[in-house]
Amino acid sequence: MGEAENIANVELNKITKWARDNKLRFNERKSKVMLLTGRKRKEQKEIAIYLNNKTIPQVNSSKYLGIIFDY
Repeated sequence: MGEAENIANVELNKITKWARDNKLRFNERKSKVMLLTGRKRKEQKEIAIYLNNKTIPQVNSSKYLGIIFDY
């Protein structure tokens, strides 16, 4: 899990830098992290993903355009 977390943070930093270069900014207060896997896990995994040097909260479900995503 640690390697995927590191890769996600590196890639999110690249996206954030691109956005800043193009005069855009992502709002970390409106962003959420949800861990999606292909298999059911009994244990809860907490991951630490950062946007603008702030931790994005992890959620179990999210609603987007009226569709609820959960695991």
